[in-house]
Amino acid sequence: MKQAVSSLIVSLLLSLCVPFAFAAPPVLAPGTSESPPTVSTGVNINSADAQSIALTLSGVGIKKAEAIVAWRQSNGRFESVEQLLEVKGIGPAILAKNRDKLQLK
Repeated sequence: MKQAVSSLIVSLLLSLCVPFAFAAPPVLAPGTSESPPTVSTGVNINSADAQSIALTLSGVGIKKAEAIVAWRQSNGRFESVEQLLEVKGIGPAILAKNRDKLQLK
């Protein structure tokens, strides 16, 4: 008897859950597309603010990020990522660690 009641309860629970598992995805309005949010793994050192630079680059805190922005304001756009070596506090190790994250758009 207990086994029959247990089986009945399990059957009822499954019958309630299964329709949701196989439900059709929601229909999107015409002209819209569903895509996952894009996550940028890089930073444009010619336009980013200090906080964005500090959050993106490894080994670069807010002070070094502010120095990058100050260099850009004084000297203009970075023409190459190697120019970061002209910023006080940015050395070859930091440049090498972050080379794949640096953008010059």
